[in-house]
Amino acid sequence: MRLTISADAIRLAIPALSLTMLLAAVFWLQPRAMSYVGLNLLFNLAVPIALATIAQMLIMAVNDLDLSMGTFVSFVACVTATFLRDAPMIGALILAGVVMVYAVLGVVIHLRNLPSIVVSLGMSFVWAGLAVLLLPAPGGQAPDWVRALMTMKPPFAPMAIVVSVAIAAAAHLLVMRSSLGVLIRGVGGNERSVERAGWSVLAARAAAYGLAGFFAVLAGIALVGLTTSADANIALRYTLLSIAGVILGGGEFIGGRVSPVGAVIGALTLTLAGSFLSFLRISPDWQIGAQGAILIIVLALRLLLNRVEKREKGR
Repeated sequence: MRLTISADAIRLAIPALSLTMLLAAVFWLQPRAMSYVGLNLLFNLAVPIALATIAQMLIMAVNDLDLSMGTFVSFVACVTATFLRDAPMIGALILAGVVMVYAVLGVVIHLRNLPSIVVSLGMSFVWAGLAVLLLPAPGGQAPDWVRALMTMKPPFAPMAIVVSVAIAAAAHLLVMRSSLGVLIRGVGGNERSVERAGWSVLAARAAAYGLAGFFAVLAGIALVGLTTSADANIALRYTLLSIAGVILGGGEFIGGRVSPVGAVIGALTLTLAGSFLSFLRISPDWQIGAQGAILIIVLALRLLLNRVEKREKGR
């Protein structure tokens, strides 16, 4: 029993260890980064990536996968830079409407027993088309209140780190401590048991998708607050980054096994890898490769740990 607990603790510590090691390497190579301004530059885009990762985590918690995350966040960014600034009421209604669309997608996927990958892939073209209609060329402008919020300078730590901690805490309470979170994870772990217990699997999936849409909307708004403008292709990489962040943070593709805190740490790790290489003026192609290498290393460590656990259980 003690060995199992120790192994679980090590598994949860892997995301934090990867972030710590990468941060130590950054400080060793660039000591100037060990400052308020340096950390702010390194984690500048952490908030939208963390929010998108939590959104993807909620979808993966019910054993689904969202391949439209990047295009959806891009669409939200375009709405934020246009309607939310020039006509706030209309912009708010549009964003509330697309969150409802996400919830409806969860219902349709469940009722029709459709593969989430196929449905979300189809929706990615819908969101991309709508984004292009709103902003055929890069432009728009962030609402003043969004820009002011994302550029705040707390006294002790950069805004990105403070908000990331808040996101991790809120997601942990929602997914791991609330009855709704238990129900969502139960659907991913054993759907039939949830049905036998008298709970509605349909409602749980709708809630998971609706919450994912809400966090993705926040990601798009935060992204515009940092970039000050929008583009129909501004967040296309978020689909793969969000999936990688969930897996890097200890999540699984099946079984409802997710870790909100780990997911945020995974998002921070991927952000740090990309920001540091940009800071060194290294090609974006190498940045993507570095993020992939980090993911592979962490997954290899988890695989090794799983094998050790199976051997000990077999004795």
